[in-house]
Amino acid sequence: MFVVIFRATVRQFDVAYAETAAQMRELALTRFGCLAFHAVTEGDQEIALSYWPDEASIRAWKQQADHRMAQQLGRERWYASYSVEVASISRRYDSPAG
Repeated sequence: MFVVIFRATVRQFDVAYAETAAQMRELALTRFGCLAFHAVTEGDQEIALSYWPDEASIRAWKQQADHRMAQQLGRERWYASYSVEVASISRRYDSPAG
């Protein structure tokens, strides 16, 4: 399993951002093999973690046309700066529910 770690300094968010983010999340989860997606914004800092079964799925997602348009809008409108890291998860632990 792999994780993509997206960190950004937010310039501004608007209604278009919220709509685009929801569409991209749904597309990644339903058509590109994303296993889970979590994002948190605090002040002007955002971090998003997306989990993927393999690097091929990540590459396919990166090249998807709607996602590329969202990336461009992010650079132009929503983010002052950002970074992306891709890491392999070698071990995972869970505690029992309850």
